[in-house]
Amino acid sequence: MNTNDEITPGILYIAATPIGNLEDITLRCLRVLGEVDLIAAEDTRHTRKLLTHFEISTPLISYYREKEVERSKQLVQRLLEGESIALVSDAGTPGISDPGALLVSNAREAGIVIIPLPGASALTTALSAAGITNPHFLFLGFSPSKKSQRRSFLTSLRDAPWPLVFYESPRRIQGLLSDILDIMGDRKGFWGRELTKAFEELQSGTISELLDLAVNKKNRGEFVVIVEPGAVIKAEGENLQELLLWYRDNTSMSLKDVSRKLATDLGLSRSNVYQEALDVYKEKHD
Repeated sequence: MNTNDEITPGILYIAATPIGNLEDITLRCLRVLGEVDLIAAEDTRHTRKLLTHFEISTPLISYYREKEVERSKQLVQRLLEGESIALVSDAGTPGISDPGALLVSNAREAGIVIIPLPGASALTTALSAAGITNPHFLFLGFSPSKKSQRRSFLTSLRDAPWPLVFYESPRRIQGLLSDILDIMGDRKGFWGRELTKAFEELQSGTISELLDLAVNKKNRGEFVVIVEPGAVIKAEGENLQELLLWYRDNTSMSLKDVSRKLATDLGLSRSNVYQEALDVYKEKHD
C-alpha cells in the first residue's frame, strides 16, 4: 500500500515446475513459490507434494480447466487487491497445453504485472534430444480425441514442411501413430516418454516401428511425438491411372503407400485405389 492508501496490485508469476525430476526446479522458482501470497495450481494435491518436498507452506487454490473462466476472475480480483500469485501446472510450463492462458490474458487486461519464471518443458526437452536438424518446427499439443476429427486434423498437416510435435497420452498413443502412418506415410519419427523420470525413454525410428513398440508394450506416462516432414512430391496426371503411373515410374514409394496417399488426396476408397494400383504396377513387371 502506498502513502495515499491506494492498493498496489500484486504480481502474477508464471512458474514452470519439474516434469519429472524434482531437481529440475530453478532456485528462482523456489524463492518465488515461498514468497507469494497464493499459489494457483492445476491440481492442489499434486502441487502440495512438490511444496512439501521443498518445505514451502504457501497457501494453494485450485485452477483447472473446467473452472478456468470462473477462477481467473477471482484471481484477477485478488491480484488487484494486492496479493501476489504464482500460477503452476501439474508439470512444466503453464499455458502450454495446460491451463493458464486465460488468466494471463485477463490479468494483462487488468494491468497486472506478469513475470514468467522459465524452466522445465516437455516440448523443449524432447526436441533437444531428438536430433532434428530442421531449425523450425510446428507444435500442435494434443490431437483431437475423436478419431474422425483427429484424421481430419492430421490430413490438414500432411504437407507441412516442418517437423510436427504432438503431446499424447498413453491411452491414445496407438491411435495417433496409426492415423499418422495411414495419412502421412511411414516417415521418420521420435518419441520421448516419462521425460526426466526413472524410466525415461527416448526412441527414434519410422512411424511403423514406433507403432509396433506402442502396441507391444505397456505404455505409461505422456508422450512427446515428433514426426519429420515427408518428401515434397508434385505428381503429374489428370486421373487416377495417370497418377499411379507417375508414382510408379518416378518415385520409390511402395504400392501400399501410393494407394494410401492417392485415396486420401482424391477422396476415393482405398481398396478401389489399391486394386487399380495392383494392375498398374503389375504392367511394369509383365
